[in-house]
Amino acid sequence: MFPFTRSRPPEAKASAAAIATFHPTGRPVWTPRDLAALTRQSYVQNAIAHRCVRLIAQSAATLPLTVTVEGRPQTTHPLASLLARPNPAQDCCALLETLYGHLQIAGNAYLEAVPDPADATAPPRELHTLRPDRMRVIPGQGGWPEGYEYRVGGRAHRFAQIDEAPPILHLKTFHPLDDHYGLSPLEAAAIPVDIHNAASRWNKALLDNAARPSGAVIYNGPDGGTLSEGQYARLKDQLETRHQGAMNAGRPILLEGGLDWKPMSFSPSDMEFMKAKDSAAREIALAFGIPPMLLGLPGDATYSNYAEANRAFHTQTILPLAHKTLSALTHWLGVRYGEDLSVEIAEQNRADNAEN
Repeated sequence: MFPFTRSRPPEAKASAAAIATFHPTGRPVWTPRDLAALTRQSYVQNAIAHRCVRLIAQSAATLPLTVTVEGRPQTTHPLASLLARPNPAQDCCALLETLYGHLQIAGNAYLEAVPDPADATAPPRELHTLRPDRMRVIPGQGGWPEGYEYRVGGRAHRFAQIDEAPPILHLKTFHPLDDHYGLSPLEAAAIPVDIHNAASRWNKALLDNAARPSGAVIYNGPDGGTLSEGQYARLKDQLETRHQGAMNAGRPILLEGGLDWKPMSFSPSDMEFMKAKDSAAREIALAFGIPPMLLGLPGDATYSNYAEANRAFHTQTILPLAHKTLSALTHWLGVRYGEDLSVEIAEQNRADNAEN
């Protein structure tokens, strides 16, 4: 981990290309996607995406942390106490799990430091996570965020980013086409999520139809003869009400008047949707950086055993995410304590990871 440095570069060192990201002062930049719809379709309705988000958030949040001052761990430091109980409703694990979950779903996560009423630059009294779908960046003249706007139920609260002690910490993943918002793994996996959901709906419809494909009712009447409108409506109603759905599975059908039933089977190409579903599930896991073996997905032999896959998951996904987040916490909170401090993963946990 790196010791505390300034969270923003001085104005004198502003980028010469800042005009490329210029926005009129005070105007929010709106998130370029419908985060609520993406969350419902993916995290809420897709088991693979849901498990990916929870596995990363819970694994990263349970890493034990330590506060060091000049390289020495401090168990009684005020920042250690704040992280252990950041607010009355959450402990450290709950706060970080929410923070990491927002990063995976939205690509952005926000922490609010509740200041001391007497001194805004003093150590914060509480830390709270804020929902990304309610937060908007307000860019300043040089492209740096000069504030954040949080909207709830038609009411808006604006946080001004104070240089000495900014009240909002904005964590984001890399997005090459957006100056202010991150690109989430869930958004990158949107297409395979749609494919996986469509395959699941297909499977559900198949089960509702007695777990077999529909057949054809063939009319063997006189040459050129067709069913009358009344006969057609009565036959259609009978098939829909008495022979569809799981409750009517295997129920015999009574045909009359030259009608014949011809069952239809799936062709090999029709069955490809199951392979497409498994392939989409592996793509979702790939977007999140999770070895498919850890999710129990079939057809993946990248790792020789479960322990190797779990080790790769921690070293390539969990540890980089945790280090990035803790480095940002160090820069954000360090100025308030006036010490050469850092928030790090406990040494014992590092040794355990090395052994595993």
